[in-house]
Amino acid sequence: MHILSDKLWFPPIETAMEDGLLAMGGDLSVDRLLLAYQQGIFPWYEGNIPLWWSPHPRFVLFPHQLVVSKSMQQIIKSNKFAFTTNKDFAAVIQGCKLTKRVEQESTWITPAVEQSFIELHQLGYAHSAETWLDGKLVGGLYGIKMGHLFFGESMFSKISNASKFAFIQYVRVLQNQGVQLVDCQVYTQHLESLGALMISRDEFKQYLATLL
Repeated sequence: MHILSDKLWFPPIETAMEDGLLAMGGDLSVDRLLLAYQQGIFPWYEGNIPLWWSPHPRFVLFPHQLVVSKSMQQIIKSNKFAFTTNKDFAAVIQGCKLTKRVEQESTWITPAVEQSFIELHQLGYAHSAETWLDGKLVGGLYGIKMGHLFFGESMFSKISNASKFAFIQYVRVLQNQGVQLVDCQVYTQHLESLGALMISRDEFKQYLATLL
């Protein structure tokens, strides 16, 4: 594993450990984050130390392969939820930060991560999708859009199906914008049910080269 300094640099993603851990250290500057995503690397925290990951295989979704179950089709048609994009990015990342997850003892979204992504949002790189019920934010997701690729970061749901609704609606928006690949990073059963699948690191690298 590589130790990063102040130098704006990442090692080749092929040098990542078996679990995908590539490097540790460095900062969360906008320039470093953008460089990371361009190379297929993303941050997860351990305490106060940035850890940088590039897993193999990679979990992704091709927007045209999105799977929408009959039950979700009914929920969408019912107009139970309202959908927006970039209406309240700060509230979405806060919702993701506060969500307790079974597989994690604490959130990786530290104040530094939160501030950096809000900055990326202000610069037009980071985007959010929101689900509303009776005027209240009940779910959503955020990530980074670069070229024809969207790097999903995190999602949250306060009530059943709220994050799934936001994801389905946003993938459709992204497809209309010409996005051809959604990076889901690591496997979840939730996203697999929506059509996400595993591809090799080499395949992912090829998509980075062509879609960015």
